[in-house]
Amino acid sequence: MSPKADAYEVVTRRIIEALEQGVVPWHKPWKNVRGVGPTSMSTGKEYRGINVWILAVEQMLKGYSSPYWLTFKQAKERGGSVRKGEEGTQIVLWKPFKKKVEKDGQEREERFLMLRYFTVFNVDQCDGIEAPAIEEIPERDPIETAEAIVQSYVGRPEVKHGGNRAYYSPALDYIQMPKTGQFHDAEGYYATLFHELAHSTGHESRLARKSLISPTPFGTPDYSREELVAELAAAFVCGEAGIPVNVEQSAAYLQSWLKVLKDDRKMLVQAAAQAQKAADLMQGIEAVKEGSSSDDSPTVNHKEESWEAFAHSSHASTTRRSSLPRPATISRTWRVTSSEPVSATAAATPPTRSRCA
Repeated sequence: MSPKADAYEVVTRRIIEALEQGVVPWHKPWKNVRGVGPTSMSTGKEYRGINVWILAVEQMLKGYSSPYWLTFKQAKERGGSVRKGEEGTQIVLWKPFKKKVEKDGQEREERFLMLRYFTVFNVDQCDGIEAPAIEEIPERDPIETAEAIVQSYVGRPEVKHGGNRAYYSPALDYIQMPKTGQFHDAEGYYATLFHELAHSTGHESRLARKSLISPTPFGTPDYSREELVAELAAAFVCGEAGIPVNVEQSAAYLQSWLKVLKDDRKMLVQAAAQAQKAADLMQGIEAVKEGSSSDDSPTVNHKEESWEAFAHSSHASTTRRSSLPRPATISRTWRVTSSEPVSATAAATPPTRSRCA
């Protein structure tokens, strides 16, 4: 067994032990910052659902610098005004209301949702209105070993920074991350980045991992399998970068997905093999696409393999360093997806793989 394969097995075994002993709830390793996404000037809260996409695209197309939006009436109430000739942007709101209905000869009160439309304006379209100051976020110093791994990922997707979400978009092949200063520490930033980079290895142009490229609605078994692969791969790469693997947190995150898989812990063993391929690709080691056959592809024998036996099994892997030149980063237009992973508006936005909804 190679030293690298042995290291991967140690990480997986530790996570297995943590799962067997019970785990603490997973917590998000970064903090949300107000005013980084489309935000209501009236409530101070960020917009949700399809409104996020509508306003973010409008802000990008018109070049607005402020994330704050308000209605014509709200602008007047604040002592300001919308400049003459400015065009507003229409957003939607589902407003709940109660109505008495008669069923089976009995009158009862039921709740309904009514769709309402509002027209809002960006603060940049107004005069006499001062928007709240946007919190300055200091950047964290990079971890050299972790950065070296990121740079060694040949053909990696573009990584964008900003907002309060971390996700990978398979459709547009890019990663969105909060700013480094939003994370509690640099280690948390790279652990999250490695998770999203691991998702990207499954793109059809890379490993073509079925759990990523197949239609996988949020919460389904295939979606859960992909999350297992990404979290394990991130743990493997953290180990390679010398970043302490937070076993309890990784186990807590994995536990939530294992429940969807009906606690099929053997699935974790199978995911570990795919995670090894993902981790290798991220470190500049060539791998073969899923479904292809090659003597150079990492292999693992799952036949008759039990949960307990895995702790003593080995994952054989024959790999070779890629000699391909690293392509220049491709610049893509910034696109924003819905902040809600499951909603009626999901079809209107590109699907993403997110570490935390």
